[in-house]
Amino acid sequence: MSIKPQRVAIVHDWLPLIGGAERVLEQILKVYPDADVYTLFDFLTAEERTSLGIKNVTTSYLNRLPKVKKYYRYLFPFFPLAIEDFDLYDYDLVVSSSHAVAKGVITGAHQVHISYVHSPVRYAWDLTHQYLRQTNLHKGLKGLLAKKLLSNFRLWDYRTANGVDRFLANSDYIRKRIWKVYRREADVVHPPIEIDGFTFQKDKEDFYMTASRMVPYKRLDLIAQAFSLLPDKKLIIIGDGPEMSKIRDIAQKSSNIQIMGYQETDILRNYMQRAKAFLFAAEEDFGIIPVEAQACGTPVIAYGAGGALETVVGYDQEPKHATGLFFDKQTPESIKEAVVRFETLESQIKPENCYKKAQQFTADFFQNNIKTIADEEMKKKYG
Repeated sequence: MSIKPQRVAIVHDWLPLIGGAERVLEQILKVYPDADVYTLFDFLTAEERTSLGIKNVTTSYLNRLPKVKKYYRYLFPFFPLAIEDFDLYDYDLVVSSSHAVAKGVITGAHQVHISYVHSPVRYAWDLTHQYLRQTNLHKGLKGLLAKKLLSNFRLWDYRTANGVDRFLANSDYIRKRIWKVYRREADVVHPPIEIDGFTFQKDKEDFYMTASRMVPYKRLDLIAQAFSLLPDKKLIIIGDGPEMSKIRDIAQKSSNIQIMGYQETDILRNYMQRAKAFLFAAEEDFGIIPVEAQACGTPVIAYGAGGALETVVGYDQEPKHATGLFFDKQTPESIKEAVVRFETLESQIKPENCYKKAQQFTADFFQNNIKTIADEEMKKKYG
C-alpha cells in the first residue's frame, strides 16, 4: 500500500519558454496537479503557465531584477544561493527536474526528495573545456575567473547530491554520467513525449530541417555550415536564442538556408511532417525533438553519441528497422557526408519504422514510472 504525499513541491531550474524540460514538468504536474512549482526565473505568459498545468509558482529573488530576461544566464554564479533560498520544509515530497541547480534545494530528513536529472551541468563537468573555448573563456583573466567559478560550482554540485533520496535519469547515457559525477545509482525513466499531436505523414517534400534553442552545445552552426557546402539542398532552421546572430551570419551567405526563428508548436509540427529528414547535431542527454520528428514519420540524421543512440535506430546498426543515420564527428564535413549518404538510402529508411520507434516514449509510461517510484520512496520513509 502506497502513502500519498499531502503536499508536493516541484522544483524546476527556470522557465524562459516552453521546451523539452518544460514538457517534462508538464507531465510531472499531471501526476501531482496540485503541486507548487518553484523556479529561479519565470518568463512565461499566464496562458503558457496554464497550458503546462502550473497553478502556483514561486520564483527566486533573482527574478525581480530589472530586465533580467536579457541577462539571466550570466547570473549563474548566484544560482546555487538562490535555489537554496527556497523554504520547502512543509512539503512531504519534493520532485526536482534538474539540468542545472534544481536538485540542490535544501530538504530535511522528514522529506522525500526525488531528482529527475536531465543532465549534470554540462558546462561544469565533462564539457567544461569545450564550453570555455566556445565562449572564448579559455584564457586570460576572464578565463581564470570562469574556471574558478566552475570549480566552486562543482564542489557545490557534488555536495548537494547527498540531499537526494533517489535519482532518476532521462537516459542510460545520463545514468552513467550521474554515477561518474555523483557516484550515485539512478533509475532510467525516459522523458515523456506527447506524440499524439505529431501526425504521421508518409509523403515528404524536398527539404531538410532542424529545430532547437540556439545555444552553443546544440551545434546548429555546424548544420548551417554543412548546408552551405550543399547548395542544392534546402535547409529550414526553426528556433531562437543566444546563437541566433552567429547562425544568421552563416545562413545569409547561402540562399538554400532559411531561418524562421521561434515558431508555435503547430507550425513546427507541420514542417516536421513534411521534411525529408531532421538534423540533430548535439551530444544530447536524451533529445526529445528527434523522437517527435520520428512520430511524424520523419527520419533523423544525428550525431552518433549521447541519447540519440537510444532514440534513433541507425541504418548501419539495423538496416531493416532503421529510422535514420548517424554521423561520427561534430563537423560540417561529417554532417555533409551523412546528408549525401542519406540521399542514396532514403527509400530504405521507412517512415513507418520512425513512427513505430516513437511509440516507445509515451507520456503515460513516464507518469506511471514517476508515481510508482515516488510511492516506493514514500513507503520507505513513512510506511
